[in-house]
Amino acid sequence: MQNAPISLGHLIEEGAELLKIAEIEDARREAQLLIAAALQKSMTEIFMMDKNTLIDPVLIRQYFARRAKREPFAYIVKEQGFWSLDLEVSPATLIPRADSEALIEVLLKLFPDRKAPYRFLDLGTGTGCLLLAALSEYPKAFGVGIDVVPQAAALASKNAQRCQLQDRAVFMAGHWADAIQGQFDVILSNPPYIRKHELLELMPEVQSYEPMSALDGGEDGLDAYRYICDQAVDLLSDKGIIILELGIKQDQEIAKYALSKGLYVVEKQHDLNDCIRALVLSR
Repeated sequence: MQNAPISLGHLIEEGAELLKIAEIEDARREAQLLIAAALQKSMTEIFMMDKNTLIDPVLIRQYFARRAKREPFAYIVKEQGFWSLDLEVSPATLIPRADSEALIEVLLKLFPDRKAPYRFLDLGTGTGCLLLAALSEYPKAFGVGIDVVPQAAALASKNAQRCQLQDRAVFMAGHWADAIQGQFDVILSNPPYIRKHELLELMPEVQSYEPMSALDGGEDGLDAYRYICDQAVDLLSDKGIIILELGIKQDQEIAKYALSKGLYVVEKQHDLNDCIRALVLSR
C-alpha cells in the first residue's frame, strides 16, 4: 500500500529525491525539516531516531508534494522565526525574513533606553513581526500596527497573543496611516518595494504564493515610501524616527524624496549581505 508505514530512512530519501527534482536547495535537509514538522519533533530528535523506525507517511508526503510545487516552507508548517519570536504565518502576509531584523538592530542602537515608554507605529505590519520584536525589547513601550489586508491585521493580533504582547499592541486594518492620529517615537515599515517590471523575475516561492500587494512597489518601487513620508511628518514626535526597510540600491532615491518633505537621513543599517537594508529618517 502506498501509504503503509515506511521507515524513517526511506522516507528521508524519498523526500530528498522529490525535492531535488523540484530544484529545492539542500533538498535532504528540507525533507528532514518537513518530517520533523509533521511529527512535531525537533531536528535533534529526528537525527537521534533509529532510521528503521516505521512512520505513517500520509501527512509527510502531503508536505513533500506541496514543497515540490515550490510552496514556501513557512506556509506549509505555518510558522516562522523572527528575532527571538516564533510567529504564525499565512498566505495573507509576507513571510518574515532575517534581513528585516536590521530594522530592530538599528532601533536598539539609536534608542538604548530599554525602559522608556516609547510609542511605536508599524505601517504594513503583515505578521506583526517588526512591532512585536520591538515591543519584546522595550517592556514599557506600546505599539499600533496597520495593514490594508484585514486577514493580515487579524493574524498579527493572534501573534501578539502568541508572544504574550497583546496588552501592549493593537492591530487594525487600514490604508497606511490614513486613520491614525497622534504622535509616535518610532515609525517602522517594511513596505512593498519591488519594481513592477521585476515581479515576474522573483523566485517561484515568492511569485506564486506570497501576496503581490505586499511586494508591488509601483513602476519605480517607491510608491509606498512617498506615501509614508507624506504622512510621517505629522505623526512623528519631536525626536521621533522613521525606520524603513529598503530594496537594493534604493536608499539615495528615498533619501532625496524624504528631504523634500523635511526628513533627513540619520542612519543606515546593512543586512547580512552587507546591503543597505534600513534607512532611518528624522525631522
